[in-house]
Amino acid sequence: MNRIEEYLKSEQGYAGQNRAIPGELKQKAQKLCWEYNQTPPDPQVRAELLRRLLGTCHPLTFIEPSFRCDYGFNIHTHGLAVINYNCVILDTSPVHIGAGAFIAPGVCLACAGHALDPEQRAQGISTSKPITLEENVWIGANAVVCGGVTIGKGSVIGAGSVVTRDIPAGVVAAGVPCRVLRPLTEEDRIAPAQIAF
Repeated sequence: MNRIEEYLKSEQGYAGQNRAIPGELKQKAQKLCWEYNQTPPDPQVRAELLRRLLGTCHPLTFIEPSFRCDYGFNIHTHGLAVINYNCVILDTSPVHIGAGAFIAPGVCLACAGHALDPEQRAQGISTSKPITLEENVWIGANAVVCGGVTIGKGSVIGAGSVVTRDIPAGVVAAGVPCRVLRPLTEEDRIAPAQIAF
């Protein structure tokens, strides 16, 4: 592993020069994503492609096409992960997806950022920080999770939210920027009599 790959795989954030990253690091992911997005709905074919693409791929990882990522090797699923249509993961740093994760359509997990200074941005200076979803997190449709964020165990992120800072465990959070609205309680449980099947 070369020095640049070490930065990309580091659990620490970094600032770097985009133009210094070897193109072949992305090529494998681009090819596998393209293949994945062309597959018929065959669970075995898709599972094999995900094993080749992701850094850690739990057998209960299910991703609906279309799916895009930068590198793939920085994405780690640690149990059941259900990732719905049109998800994008900019894995310029490690992304850890805990067991029991539900990620709705159109979600973007974006480790990547850019320099705020316009001259540095024009020079290709970018930033990156890891993202962690703890166990049993649900992220609603079209939400964005920014680099450096950890979402705590069991929490729910409302549709359309932009998560720019850590969210504690066991809460409902939503908004732009995303804020904690309330804790999850027993009242959130669906009564057995209301479950149709």
